[in-house]
Amino acid sequence: MTALHADHAAALLRVLLVLTHGQRQTAEDLLQETMLRAWRHLDAVPTETDAARRWLLTVARRLVIDGVRLRLNRPAEVHLLDMTWIPADDDTTGTALASHTIRQALGRLSPAQRRLLREVYLVGRSQQEVAGRLGMPVGTVKSRTHHALCALRTSLKAA
Repeated sequence: MTALHADHAAALLRVLLVLTHGQRQTAEDLLQETMLRAWRHLDAVPTETDAARRWLLTVARRLVIDGVRLRLNRPAEVHLLDMTWIPADDDTTGTALASHTIRQALGRLSPAQRRLLREVYLVGRSQQEVAGRLGMPVGTVKSRTHHALCALRTSLKAA
């Protein structure tokens, strides 16, 4: 395997650089994968130098083709969230408006929901700590916190 790598790695890398349009990292990864497959199927690699190089080039070319097919079949990434509406740190007007909106939305929640959200998210207590403080099971704290967040989300959408 060492001799196979020493004899053919440089030539394979040059071919892979051409096939990957000069993307060195991709070409090196493909060279490594080609050599790994040769090592796994060492009994299938021909013993003659020219035949071994042809075998390695075929494996490398198929890896490149598989990579292209994978990229073509992958769905296009779509960014669904437009984050440009979030105010910057120095936007005091936006911060004040957001604070006012959140205060109003919190005001529409029940006192129990506000207390849960305050304990978990503002004070930073764990759900186990909140359960101990309020004398209820952890599962109840989890489900009530979830419902409080859903109610807050609904209240914010209404605002």
